[in-house]
Amino acid sequence: MNVVRSNNGSHLSPLPSGPVSITERSMLNEEAFRRMISLERKRSERSRKPFVLMLLDMGQRLPSEKSGRTLSKILAALSTTTRETDATGWYRDNCVVGVMFTEISPEDRDTVVTTMISRVSETLRSNLTLQQFNQLSVSFHVFPEDWDGNAQARPSNPTLYPDLSERANDRRAFNVMKRTMDIVGSTLALILFSPLFLIIAASVRLTSEGPIFFRQRRIGQYGESFTFLKFRSMYVNNDSAIHQDYVKQLIAGKATTNSNGNGQGVYKLTKDPRITRVGSFLRKTSLDEIPQFINVLKGEMSLVGPRPPVPYEVENYAVWHRRRLLEAKPGITGLWQVSGRSRVKFDDMVRLDLRYARTWSPWMDIKIMARTPGAVLMGEGAF
Repeated sequence: MNVVRSNNGSHLSPLPSGPVSITERSMLNEEAFRRMISLERKRSERSRKPFVLMLLDMGQRLPSEKSGRTLSKILAALSTTTRETDATGWYRDNCVVGVMFTEISPEDRDTVVTTMISRVSETLRSNLTLQQFNQLSVSFHVFPEDWDGNAQARPSNPTLYPDLSERANDRRAFNVMKRTMDIVGSTLALILFSPLFLIIAASVRLTSEGPIFFRQRRIGQYGESFTFLKFRSMYVNNDSAIHQDYVKQLIAGKATTNSNGNGQGVYKLTKDPRITRVGSFLRKTSLDEIPQFINVLKGEMSLVGPRPPVPYEVENYAVWHRRRLLEAKPGITGLWQVSGRSRVKFDDMVRLDLRYARTWSPWMDIKIMARTPGAVLMGEGAF
């Protein structure tokens, strides 16, 4: 039997006793079990109690009577390791059995997961023939994952988000339309803004030392990082500590609003000494963001979507905040930008991003893009 740990290497302690009988008839089907995983993620976000998803891959589908007997033995073995609060079902119909061990104490996350592996392995070995046992592959996946903002690999485990892949499949035609809109829109924008592009580039170069473009590592969809482009609006070699501290306070809901000069309070640094005189104008007019059309053309961003955060912002996220990165590709503009921008509290911004991800359609993108020039001209929340 092959045993694989979760992708983030988390560990869990032995689970409390209290086995429950499992039969093939009592198992959830694939649709119901995958829906249960989605619901358990949200429950875990609220309770802050992790859960473990164990998958037993039998390596083949089970249409025959002989394979059915194998499944009955597996379920009988699992009955000794599961509780009434755990859920068992088909992660993949007639091929992969899933068990969710729920309501794990957060303090137990640092204890060894090998205890669970050992218990399941020993129980299965005693109930199956050697051939049946060797055909099984068991993996453990822990939610929430440990996200490392400095890691290059995707930190989110796709196994824990089957509903997102199903949604992507259901929206395949819309996704093709969205990508087509991104390619056409970013290409036209780069052509249309090319004279302005050259003027801004010259202004940045002539008024302060340093490169024309500001390149920064940002976190994109599923937690994957990419190089984010903007016209440089700051002096080089500046200290980001002031921004990091403000972001931490903002996410925690402790940041105070600052005046943007129009009598409006905004959740943003308005007197940032790092910003150049030209950079201040570029930020107020959002002209510093023109190079992001290159990110869109490359497929790293979309015209419409959540704004991509910097790694130190993600480090301060609550688990539910991460959903804004999982459910939609980052964009140049979005529902947040046309709904008050920096005048909106952080949690409300995340809710707007999640609302966009749930209700997205090509028509919605068109409406947001149509509202964007007005929001930019009015300077809604910009600074």
